[in-house]
Amino acid sequence: MEDHPLPFRLDSRIALVTGGASGIGEATVKELSRAGAFVWIADINLTAAEALAASVGRAKALHLDVTSPESIAAALAQIDFLDILVNNAGIGHVGSIEATEPEDFDRLLNVNVRGVYLVTRAFLPLLLVAQEHHEAVGTIVNIASVAGLVGIKQRFAYCTTKGAVVAMTRQLAVEYPKTLRVNAICPGTVETPFVEGYLEKFHKENVEETRAELRARQPVGRLGRPEEIAAAVRYLASNEAAFVSGTVFTIDGGWTAG
Repeated sequence: MEDHPLPFRLDSRIALVTGGASGIGEATVKELSRAGAFVWIADINLTAAEALAASVGRAKALHLDVTSPESIAAALAQIDFLDILVNNAGIGHVGSIEATEPEDFDRLLNVNVRGVYLVTRAFLPLLLVAQEHHEAVGTIVNIASVAGLVGIKQRFAYCTTKGAVVAMTRQLAVEYPKTLRVNAICPGTVETPFVEGYLEKFHKENVEETRAELRARQPVGRLGRPEEIAAAVRYLASNEAAFVSGTVFTIDGGWTAG
């Protein structure tokens, strides 16, 4: 009987995950490492990144502020090879256009859009030569959101920035069709510290009621799990997804199907 390698393996690949110390980023670090990759855990919270790296084993912490060209340059100087870039770092905001102050809008643009641009631009030269070290081309997975696909009340700035991430994904895919694969994942509401922080900040008086509303807007009746998003990252980074580029992979419990 012919032996077939295990699917979705990333042995000997080098990955970098921004915002990798918590939530979807943390789950992604663990999943990519389990698949055989070495993972750079890039996070503004170096202590949390170091703790995760120690528990994972096949990983190393890296201080990274995605809004700072200097911080990105310092991180790049430590890395010789890169096969997989996961742009996961992001922040949120609640408010209509009337309730969104210019400084709030600029803050989200700076992290969610400019941060993806700065990190991608800096690491692009390494990704474009990844095929010289492995049979597969370099891969970028951008963590966008269903907020970049549909309108959501009280999410003006967030919808704007995540829509930009989707557009950047598609543009990069057509710009580098043979030397880079670029895809986006658009999660629905996922049970992460990001969501818990939102509930604590904006719905302190009715946390459980709001949590129930978040579950209800996803037809399956629950929040997503970070591990479910991480599994999709692993697939998109693997050789099994070699024909997948420029796609928007929606994982939202059926939210955008209606």
